[in-house]
Amino acid sequence: MNRDLPQRPEPLPAPTTDAHTHLLSTQEFSGLPVAELIERAAEVGVHRLVEVGCDLPSSRGAIEIAQNHPAVVACVAIHPNDAARAGDRLPAELDALEALVADEHVRGIGETGLDYYRTRDDEGKRLQKHSFAAHLAWAREHDLAVVVHDRDAHADILDVLDAEGVPDRFMMHCFSGDADFARQCLDRGAWLSFPGTVTFKPNHALREAFDLTPDDRLLVETDAPYLTPVPLRGRPNASYLMPWTVRFLAERRGADLAGFCRLLDDNATALFGGWGDDG
Repeated sequence: MNRDLPQRPEPLPAPTTDAHTHLLSTQEFSGLPVAELIERAAEVGVHRLVEVGCDLPSSRGAIEIAQNHPAVVACVAIHPNDAARAGDRLPAELDALEALVADEHVRGIGETGLDYYRTRDDEGKRLQKHSFAAHLAWAREHDLAVVVHDRDAHADILDVLDAEGVPDRFMMHCFSGDADFARQCLDRGAWLSFPGTVTFKPNHALREAFDLTPDDRLLVETDAPYLTPVPLRGRPNASYLMPWTVRFLAERRGADLAGFCRLLDDNATALFGGWGDDG
């Protein structure tokens, strides 16, 4: 059943990329087929999407979507909370995930990282760090981008990155830190990806982090079906709603909207490589 997704916004004046979305979850929530969700995004100028896995089924699903839709590339991972819940099963799950990494449609490893909001026990944190390190190793071996999930774990994220070796290309998905943490990530070469939460009125610190992010390290994402931007906050999200966030940020930066769209598109290419429909 369609759960009343919002109407389409005004199309963007130039094509751009949703740097992090979950089409499978959006499909499950909305009842709309993946193909229609991709088409809706393209109709408003979001012509490319990064479909991100969080466990074995969704990682396999991300690859299948990318195989069938050239506008999509895949990322594969075991989400940190899933790593913590796996317990003794984690080594086997990591082995199974590693078998997916070499697929040609996989352009990133993630979302991986640390989440101390839902996982607070020491053993769960240990498993998350072990999983994060394994994902970082695969990214180095296969020259892939890393999509980092960080929730309430800023210091430990940096500690693991420094200990394991900072990846050549990595993005801080759904960036949630302040300006000081943004500088620490940028100093390590990160791309910072901003979701709809940057439009929420109380999030002044997040907007300050955006303000200091260089143009060539900036991405925008939906994390759909979550984190719907103002003025649709509280309703289900989808990639075709990303123009609300893009317009908000372009206006804040005083940037030409078409040029800002192309900038985000170029940055996604720099991080993930080309898409099947490029050119």
